Amino acid sequence: DAIELNIYYIAADPTLTSEKVEQMYIDDLKAVKEAVSIPVSVKLSPYFSAFGNMATRLESAGADGLVLFNRFYQPDIDLDAMDVNPNLNLSSTFEKRLPLRWIAMLRPHIKGSLAATTGIHTAHDVIKMILAGADVTMMASALLYGGPDALKFMLNEMKVWMEEKEYESIDEMRGAMSSASVADPSAFERANYIKILQGFRME
Repeated sequence: DAIELNIYYIAADPTLTSEKVEQMYIDDLKAVKEAVSIPVSVKLSPYFSAFGNMATRLESAGADGLVLFNRFYQPDIDLDAMDVNPNLNLSSTFEKRLPLRWIAMLRPHIKGSLAATTGIHTAHDVIKMILAGADVTMMASALLYGGPDALKFMLNEMKVWMEEKEYESIDEMRGAMSSASVADPSAFERANYIKILQGFRME
């Protein structure tokens, strides 16, 4: 058994400093850890000015793992009703890039579990997250689209890929493409805009 501590907080108060917001997360984690004896993972948003530091602080404060990332639902404006319209848009596979980048960068520095969530729809999405260093991947939108049977197809695709690449286990794959394992770890840290733009082609 374990707890996923999902701290869903929008720091909309302009008088509230980032230091106070971060301490709020630390205090919430410590309060939960004091009340339970089972592992606690913290589900986070990416909206911290120094996310790497925040991740290591949470681990030092007792987090047994981190879940990256919380996906905040954004409101829209209904122009006919002239009202704020909260709506639900399911994730897309493109959204996996943010958790993938941070898991790859954090894996060498975090001893606890790293869970990847948001934008995981296919077997290849799962494989990429594990290669980056995720211990587990989590999905919701893919199951809402395809139902539980989607998992069977993903597992079959993963087995085929692993056989082609001669991986014998998930443990062997995990972290093989983290920032500590690739030839150029800075590729996860910088955005080479000129190279990207030069390679862009309209479909």
